[in-house]
Amino acid sequence: MENKFTVLSGMPLGELEELLAPLPRFRAAQIFNRIASGVSSFSQMNNLPLALREELETRFTVRPPAGRKILRGADGTIKLVLEFQDVAVESVLLADISDRKTACLSTQAGCPAGCVFCKTGAAGFIRNLDSSEIAEQFFQLREIAEEKRINELINSSNPPPLPVSNIVVMGMGEPLLNITELRRALSVITDPKGLRFSKRRITISTCGITEGIDDLADNGPAVRLALSLTTADESLRRRLMPVAASRPLEKVKAALLRYQDKGGGRVTLEAVLLGGINTRDEDAAALAVFAKGLDATVNLIPWNPVDGMVFEGAPIKAPAPKETADFKTALEKAGLKVTLRMGKGQRISGACGQLGVCHP
Repeated sequence: MENKFTVLSGMPLGELEELLAPLPRFRAAQIFNRIASGVSSFSQMNNLPLALREELETRFTVRPPAGRKILRGADGTIKLVLEFQDVAVESVLLADISDRKTACLSTQAGCPAGCVFCKTGAAGFIRNLDSSEIAEQFFQLREIAEEKRINELINSSNPPPLPVSNIVVMGMGEPLLNITELRRALSVITDPKGLRFSKRRITISTCGITEGIDDLADNGPAVRLALSLTTADESLRRRLMPVAASRPLEKVKAALLRYQDKGGGRVTLEAVLLGGINTRDEDAAALAVFAKGLDATVNLIPWNPVDGMVFEGAPIKAPAPKETADFKTALEKAGLKVTLRMGKGQRISGACGQLGVCHP
């Protein structure tokens, strides 16, 4: 029924209990706990009898096999490239001035959204990642963040506090177009019998997949939500983000309001600033109108350069510092809470919009 290639690391505890029956449930919990601690083989599961470890080795794989490449930026950013059997997937470990670390995870190889300013979108869509491949990014980034203590993690029955404080699902792909596998992966990461990661420290970013926002509101998990808005000018948004053609802003806002009505909490509106394109006074005014009635903050992200990106025949460029400052001021005068995000990891193509199948 099962085979050696069934990977356990992406399975929520309930699924693992069913798969391993007729083994008693406590054995599944023991295995789940060992996976959470970071083991990569059954031989490291020293809480199980040797005979059981040997039997499991013939039937299952603990974690998906993947080659890895690590690129380290001078600003402390780390880009991880995981080479699964048929695709390469990139994720990022970010550190702030307090050395708090954030894991940025991918949910797809490539991206179907096709945003013209994003390297991942330009690469096209290859496939969805399964839950074990999504979770594997977190396991690997945690190991990188805590290399000096990885043996302590593996050998502890109650792993020490995680070295990663936040997760943002903002890497390659559109998360809400792969919500089933993402939900399974987050169940593994947040389970109190495993990694115990707080759901309130996880943010999912979407380009406006209304059906996915509704699914998240109805079925959870209760994580934070960010909308990659870019512009609230409907015509411009459709030209910059082809996925918006079938999801008008009116429906996107309605989905966000339903999400908040069901207890989803404050949302973040993200705007990638493109020099001379979406930084006009009328863009600020339109964004303020869109935000009205929402419990929302705004993140401004000056475009991170990617060679060869064009919009309507002209090369895309980053906004001038004054252009960014003026746009931020206009939003603040409209009563919005605004944060300016500067792109870390540009030198290793690890900043927002720079992740792609081709990497340095």
